[in-house]
Amino acid sequence: MEIYLVRHTETICEKGICYGQSDVDIVEPFDTVFKNILSHLPSEAMIFSSPLKRCVTLAKYIQNHIKTISYEEDKRLMEMNFGDWEMKNWDNIPPEQLNPWMEDFVNIQVSNGESFMDLHQRTGDFLSEKESKKINYPIIILTHAGIIRSFLCHNSSLPLKDAFQNKVAFGEVIKIDF
Repeated sequence: MEIYLVRHTETICEKGICYGQSDVDIVEPFDTVFKNILSHLPSEAMIFSSPLKRCVTLAKYIQNHIKTISYEEDKRLMEMNFGDWEMKNWDNIPPEQLNPWMEDFVNIQVSNGESFMDLHQRTGDFLSEKESKKINYPIIILTHAGIIRSFLCHNSSLPLKDAFQNKVAFGEVIKIDF
């Protein structure tokens, strides 16, 4: 299965804000960046997107510029749920909450949120479902850095604790064969 993982472009959030599943907008204008992303994608594909508007805006643009076999928004492609930390500055999260999570983000759930393992299970479910359908078209997935890192761990058997070795820039396109 040929998969193109595409991270949304830069958000309007100031640096240092934990925005996970918060539905924030992207920086405008974005036409030039979107055209560059499009140049790295196949001319025909199935599109799957996180339902968060920072991904949907790009997904709709791509859908209007390539031959789209199908388009679907899937909640499993949403960024990590940071629960009580959503829209807080990372520096303002109490150390007694942040430090244990930083030491074991794979297993420790954020208060009223999830762990990286929870996110990884979501991406695994998504991949298993698509793999079972024996899809013959390229797949474009519009999503977030955490989800992309999880996909890369699934694809390479990289331990989850090392997922952040994979740097994923805003608007980056990463092609994998799964």
